[in-house]
Amino acid sequence: MTLRIGSRFRIAFMMSLMAALFLFGADESKAQDTVELPAYVIEQFGTPPSVPDGPLSETLQSAVEVAFIDSVAQSRWGDDQTIALGEIVASKDPRIAWIISDLMRFVPGPQLSARLASAASTLLEIEAPNQNHWGIVTDHLIAWDIPAPPDYLRAKRAIFTGLVPGWEPIFVEGDIDWRLVSWGGVLIDDRAYDTTDEPCNCIPAADNPQVSNAEDATWLKDEDVVFGIEVNGEYRAYPRRIMEVREMVNDTLGGRDLGIPYCTLCGAAQAYFTDQLPEGIERPILRTSGLLIRSNKVMYDVKTYSVFDTFLGKAVTGPLAKKGLELEQATVVTTDWGTWKREHPETTVLVEALALGRDFDFRNGRDANGPIFPVGDVDPRLPVHEDIIGVVTASGQPVAFQRSKAFVTLSEGDEIGYENVRLELDAGGIRAVDADGSDLGSHQAFWFAWSQFHPGTALWPE
Repeated sequence: MTLRIGSRFRIAFMMSLMAALFLFGADESKAQDTVELPAYVIEQFGTPPSVPDGPLSETLQSAVEVAFIDSVAQSRWGDDQTIALGEIVASKDPRIAWIISDLMRFVPGPQLSARLASAASTLLEIEAPNQNHWGIVTDHLIAWDIPAPPDYLRAKRAIFTGLVPGWEPIFVEGDIDWRLVSWGGVLIDDRAYDTTDEPCNCIPAADNPQVSNAEDATWLKDEDVVFGIEVNGEYRAYPRRIMEVREMVNDTLGGRDLGIPYCTLCGAAQAYFTDQLPEGIERPILRTSGLLIRSNKVMYDVKTYSVFDTFLGKAVTGPLAKKGLELEQATVVTTDWGTWKREHPETTVLVEALALGRDFDFRNGRDANGPIFPVGDVDPRLPVHEDIIGVVTASGQPVAFQRSKAFVTLSEGDEIGYENVRLELDAGGIRAVDADGSDLGSHQAFWFAWSQFHPGTALWPE
């Protein structure tokens, strides 16, 4: 069987695989401890296999080398590889399924993908999937919290950066679980600040986007979804049609600098203040990395290559993580254009040209049947794609408000509160404010995304 990938990345990919698997050797560190799983995880995914501790045996290292390194070097899958893969399976070490999962993400051939999926499934003691090989295997790995194999980051880094060299500064140690990082199918946007008029083979961020007043935005229909932001009395609408193409905007509003990521997969537009930072920290310029964590986009600062937790605004790798940078959020109101411009007639809005002639509706198209990338287990209190309004209280407690019920309750004149948080209607959307009316930096998102990045979240109504 021959490994075939696109000619553009073939040589780099093969070299990275060989390097990664060569590095995938013994390590004296212990594997991550497993944790007790919630009952709903066992109900959905079954009981996880037992997981060994410590380094890989010499026999297992040799089998890994033959099964993967030799097959890539020879561009074929022969008897030696079949025997070696059998030895890997016989090891009963589920940790190796993580590296198999990473390889599967980049192997387009259905036969080899199925064979790798079968091996990973045996290690995990699950039935081998007939389709969606990578997704099903990875969902189990995430849900069961299977520890990574020894020296995992070096192996993963070599594979990913061989495909996209621009990721090299990103794959470093930090406060990030590299097991959960996967490829989103797009390349990194590594263009310098304010060069976003230049085309790229990526999801193209927009810096300092051109805007118009509401009257001139005749291209927008009243029912079109927009993300509304207010800073110091200035209002701006970011049409979803544009944000589904751009996914990241670096802007200035009300005298403040903002970084505005939109994760189409999570239904979440957020806004972070990127100014008034601690001394010695320059304004981060946020970009899309092309990577995902549990179906949430991984954003990074193009100046320092520091990775941020997109949902939390916290730097998790690189120089900004070492400085402990965590960005303050501004509220994003998800609503329709007609209501937003009626309630805030002074608003500006991004111009149509920023949509690049495209008109996507991922929510009601590609993503309509649930997450298209592995997310593992999802808190069962709400459906995965239920819209919530998320915010963190003064005590640090994350809380999610079910949007549909909150909207009805507020429309009927009733109050909604949790600790210091109060909800209020704003131009057809919902925002969270403090007891004194000050903004608390809330935003709308799918339940699966909010709950997995805030696993201890409270939920209204319970």
